[in-house]
Amino acid sequence: MPEQEHHDLAADAGLQADPDTARLAVSAWAAMSEFVRSFDPAEELRSTLALGRGSGRVKTLLGLAREPLSVAQLAATVGLDAPYTTLIVNELQALGLVSRTSDEHDRRRRMVALTPRGQEAVQTAQGIIARPPAALHALPAEDLAHLHRILERLTNLHHKDIQHTPSPH
Repeated sequence: MPEQEHHDLAADAGLQADPDTARLAVSAWAAMSEFVRSFDPAEELRSTLALGRGSGRVKTLLGLAREPLSVAQLAATVGLDAPYTTLIVNELQALGLVSRTSDEHDRRRRMVALTPRGQEAVQTAQGIIARPPAALHALPAEDLAHLHRILERLTNLHHKDIQHTPSPH
């Protein structure tokens, strides 16, 4: 990235650090983002689970991993609208991955749950998603430990920022 672009990005981000530190932060973020994006498991998930294109089906299965949900709850959990979630649930039900039952507390509401086949699909998906890229295995243990410590610090700093950021309302 050109020098001026680093400076502009750092300034746009409102960074209060000195210019060299700001440029390094922008550069580190760009490298980290590129690394993570380059290991998108979407294609492997699609081919392994045979669920077709798009990520909605996988997100929907993963959204049901903890417990059965209504379509509205499931839509909110996976960040999709309810009509599209209903279409996905219909497809997953036709594939034998989910089932619908009446809610024991409200008979008008239908609950969506994973079938045993759906639970297997979720376990497979979680395994694919959790598997680190080969490039991480190529690093020496000392580098991995250092990277882990840095990422933990970043995560903690981020959580502190979130807790101290005033609500926009």
